Amino acid sequence: MKNITVIGAGTMGNGIAHVFAQNNFKVTLVDISEKAIEKGMSTIRKNLDRMVQKEILSEEQLNSALQNINTTTDLADAVTDADLVVEAASENLDVKLRIFKDLDSLCPHDTILASNTSSISITQIGAVTQRPDKVIGMHFMNPVPIMKLVEIIRGYSTSDVTAKTIMALSQKLDKIPTEVNDYPGFVSNRILMPMINEAIETLYNGVAGVEEIDTVMKLGMAHPMGPLQLADFIGLDVCLSILQVLYDGFKNPKYAPCPLLTNMVMAGKLGVKSGEGFYDYTESRKAEKVAAQFKKA
Repeated sequence: MKNITVIGAGTMGNGIAHVFAQNNFKVTLVDISEKAIEKGMSTIRKNLDRMVQKEILSEEQLNSALQNINTTTDLADAVTDADLVVEAASENLDVKLRIFKDLDSLCPHDTILASNTSSISITQIGAVTQRPDKVIGMHFMNPVPIMKLVEIIRGYSTSDVTAKTIMALSQKLDKIPTEVNDYPGFVSNRILMPMINEAIETLYNGVAGVEEIDTVMKLGMAHPMGPLQLADFIGLDVCLSILQVLYDGFKNPKYAPCPLLTNMVMAGKLGVKSGEGFYDYTESRKAEKVAAQFKKA
């Protein structure tokens, strides 16, 4: 397995492409938009530069990683020689099903099809293909170049050979693969999202403010990042989508998204990606923070 195609040049897609390329795989990064590809490649370059500055990589390794990546907006061309396709498109069931139908008709018969979905059923995705035994979940964590975990999700029809191949491949990326079964939210988000949702409910009910809630969880529970800041980092739209999948899958009120989260997403307050969520990430706010630091000095 040497030729990897990554679908989607966004936060997760460019991170996945980065990790494969850094580990000497040939990567084709595909997106429907040239602008998205340019932005994704810019992020990859910045992250590789940062690793060189920290002496994690050499300049030679940086250049080699970049040379390992080709880009295209042509899906058929991108998967012609693919041994593995990793789909990292938006967390939308209809979008993913359409992509996997296309992949099944375009890819070589032996190509393994993986989804980076954080909550959607791998069984359901595999069922729209003629190769459900070769469909699997590879749920990388954000930021992909740093986080060690890859949640490996077996669908109902995923074969042992496919699962063992992807587990071994993940280890070659210097990741720690953990196999889980195909239930809504898998393990990571089945546990994480109710916590984030409860933090939002706590804010919604006026128990405490944003910074206070995050401070309690960071200092009291030893979390490296508070749940509201983490929600901003993940994307509030993504959090909402995952909670909706959990709620639809389990029919349990504990997974029902908080009205505040729903309203924020409708208002376009999506967190870091939009510049504002529970915290303000705009340039003006950054300038205020810098000015405040100088005043303290």
